[in-house]
Formats: sequence, C-alpha cells, structure tokens
Amino acid sequence: MQHFSISPREMIGSFWRNRSLINALIKREVIGRYRGSALGILWSFFQPVLMLGVYTFVFSVVFRARWTAGSDSKTEFALVLFAGLLVFGLFSECVNRAPMLILSNANYVKKVVFPLEVLPWVVLGSALFHALISLGVWLVFYLVFFGMPHATMLLLPVILLPLLLFTMGFSWLLASLGVYLRDVAQIINIITTTLMFLSPIFYPVSALPAEYQFLLNLNPLTPAIEQARDVLIWGKTPDSLIFGIYAAAATLIAWLGFAWFQKTRKGFADVL
Repeated sequence: MQHFSISPREMIGSFWRNRSLINALIKREVIGRYRGSALGILWSFFQPVLMLGVYTFVFSVVFRARWTAGSDSKTEFALVLFAGLLVFGLFSECVNRAPMLILSNANYVKKVVFPLEVLPWVVLGSALFHALISLGVWLVFYLVFFGMPHATMLLLPVILLPLLLFTMGFSWLLASLGVYLRDVAQIINIITTTLMFLSPIFYPVSALPAEYQFLLNLNPLTPAIEQARDVLIWGKTPDSLIFGIYAAAATLIAWLGFAWFQKTRKGFADVL
C-alpha cells in the first residue's frame, strides 16, 4: 500500500513539486466558473460591490451602525466593512467548498499518480484571485474618497499569511471528513454563516461588553480581520506578539490538517 508522508516538510514539498499543476488547475477553476455567462469574469467585480452596497445600507442606514474608531462617514464605514468581508470571504469560500472537494473530483481518487493534497491549494488560489479583485475594488474607492492609502497596506500579504495557513489546515480536514460524513457540507455552511456574525466584521470588538470581548477574541478570524483593518484603514503596524502567536497556531493547525488528510486518504477509494 502506498505510503503518504505526514511530515511538515512534505506539506511544503508537495506544494512546490506540484506548483505547475496547481497553477494550471487554478486557471481552469477561475475560467470555468464564469464560462458561458454573459458578463464573464466581470461578475467577480460586480458581486463584491453589490454585497458591499447591501450590507452598508442595512447596517449604516437602517441600523445606523457607526465605527467607534472612525467618523460618521458612510463611505468610511463601507470601506471598513469591506475590509472585514474581504478577509472573511477568503476563509469562507475555501472551507465551504472543502467538504465536497474530494467527492466532486472522484475521478482523481483512483489515479495513484495524482496528488490529491493539492486540491485545497487550488481552491485557495481561486479564492485569492477573487480576494485580489475585491482588494482592487476597495483600493479604487479609497483612492477616490480618501486619496493615497497608508504605506502599511504593503504589510497585508504578511498579515494574511497565517490566515491562509489556518484555512488550508481546515480545508484538508474538511475535505477528508466530507468523504466519510456527507452531512459535513451542510454543517459547515451553518457554521460559517454564524461565524460571519460572530466576527468583528460589522462591528468592532470594543462594541461588546468587556466581559464578552474575550469570546470574540477566541474566534480565529478576529486577529486577521482586526490586523487587516489596522494596515488598510488606520495605518497601524500589527502587534508583533499577537501576530507571532497567531502565526504559530496557524502553522500547527495547517500541519495537523495535512497530517489528518494524509492518514485518511487511503480509504477514499473504498468509500467512493
């Protein structure tokens, strides 16, 4: 029986060896999503703008929400909200699709030479493409209404790296569980929807009573969302201690998810 390594080195090594394959599959994934539609890839621009408009209207006009660290400007509120949605969308797109990832690619399972562990990388690459477009939309709006963004914006890729590792760990775990437990997909959709409202996307952590703020800080998305806003909106550098702890925890979760996937993949063919 074929042996699948669970070492952290293999987690990175597999990505590097198969980088050309991953790149080709990401291109096919992005192009295939919009194939046949009248507007094509332009939907990737219109969708985030539309959702931004809806959320901004509901929370800043209907509920009259305001961001405590900023002004009463609805434009600023929209950009603050969009930054949080960008981070959350990157995470949710990957984990929502993860449970069906192996099931929807069952033809690859029985191909011994195909590296199944790269499939979550493909979904992450597609999600990053859409996140990059959303960031471009955010940047255009910021330039129009507020001028040049803060130089700390250049730190955004560094800020997002732990989130990407965290997302990959959960994607590997859920991709494996989805093969054996078909209800995982429905459960995860409920969890991510709940998580969206339990993350500091529509409100700052400080809006909660002090005794409940620690619960929000236990949310693994909170550091990424807060630090992304710091570098994009407020021009602050991230707290090195918080970032270090978050990065170490995310690396551990990524490796545990990868190890679980490698340990359980031998049974995929029997179940499918």
